[in-house]
Amino acid sequence: MAEYQTSIEIAAPPEVVYDYLTTDDGMTAWMGQHANLDPRPGGTFAVDIAGYLIRGRYLHTEPPTRVTVSWGVAGSEDLPAGASTVEFRLTAIEGGTRVDLTHSDLPDPDVPGHADGWQHFLPRLAVAATGGDAGPDRWRPLNTDRHALSAPEGGDHDWH
Repeated sequence: MAEYQTSIEIAAPPEVVYDYLTTDDGMTAWMGQHANLDPRPGGTFAVDIAGYLIRGRYLHTEPPTRVTVSWGVAGSEDLPAGASTVEFRLTAIEGGTRVDLTHSDLPDPDVPGHADGWQHFLPRLAVAATGGDAGPDRWRPLNTDRHALSAPEGGDHDWH
C-alpha cells in the first residue's frame, strides 16, 4: 500500500474551504456530479464522479481545520468502498488557507491515477471556494481496470 501527498493554497478562509468538503452542494461545485454527505464520525461520504461511485465514511471532522474520510469505489475489488483514507488538513495562512491532502492505503498501481486526479480536482476546489464557477467536470477514468481517475480526453492530465 502507498500514500500520496499534495497541497494547495486557496484565497479563502478555512471555514469556507471546510464547507466545500462537508456539504453536498459544496462538494459537487468542485468534484463529482452527485454527493450525499453526513459530516460526522461514521457519517456517509458518497460522491459520484464520472460514473464511479466513491463510497466511504467520515472518520474525523474538526471544523474548520481537518476532515478525514474513508474512500473507495463501490464494486471494486482493488479499492473497495472505504478501503483507503483521505485527510484534508486546513491551515490558515496570510490571504487564505493551505490545504494539505494525504491519500493513504492506496494500492501501488492506483497511486498515479489518484495523484493525477487530485491535481485535477484541488484547483477546482480553489476556484469554487473563492466564489468562482469551476464549470462542468469532464473528468474520466484513467484505467477502468484499476478504478483510478484521469483527466478528460485532450486534457492536461493525459497518462499513457
